[in-house]
Amino acid sequence: MTGDRITSRITSEERSTLSSYIGLGIAVVLAAGAIYLFLLSHEEKKEITTFDPNRPVPDDVTLRRRLKPEQYRVVRENGTETAFQNEFWENERAGIYCDVVTGEPLFSSVDKFDGGTGRPSFTKPISKDLLVERPDNSNGMQRIDVRAKRSDAHLGHLFPDPASPTGQRYAVESAALRFIPLEQMKDQGYEKFLSFVEKK
Repeated sequence: MTGDRITSRITSEERSTLSSYIGLGIAVVLAAGAIYLFLLSHEEKKEITTFDPNRPVPDDVTLRRRLKPEQYRVVRENGTETAFQNEFWENERAGIYCDVVTGEPLFSSVDKFDGGTGRPSFTKPISKDLLVERPDNSNGMQRIDVRAKRSDAHLGHLFPDPASPTGQRYAVESAALRFIPLEQMKDQGYEKFLSFVEKK
């Protein structure tokens, strides 16, 4: 009888110890998982908010997860935003406009002007080498489609415009762009492009 009680007590203690170990193991696994997700999230945030010209172009699965539906529709499905109802058409802050897919700098606030289209309009890009221009005869119109060379993101269209100092107007979709204010450019990896924004 006494032996049975001792055996029962030991078994109970062993169960308690085993439960503690299992609980501890689960806690360790959960903590490791949380740390992993935090680091993954931090890395993805860094990838979205800092510029690295050597970073690969994100694949379609990543873009669908990372971009808003409207952004994806514009850059990957050649979509068009509603005029006068988009993020940057009235933006007058100094800064740089980047490809929403890769973060590559494409246009400067210095070259932005009111093209009267209700979309961000630029007299020229930072470098024509960063863009691809090709005929677009969709929707019964003859236009020039403008795309980011590296990511093949649809940006907008190029038009002749006598009101522009260059005689050209790059009408760009806000959804295709990410704007970096002048005061954040250095922290986000765009220091070498400051001259494009600060020049008069």
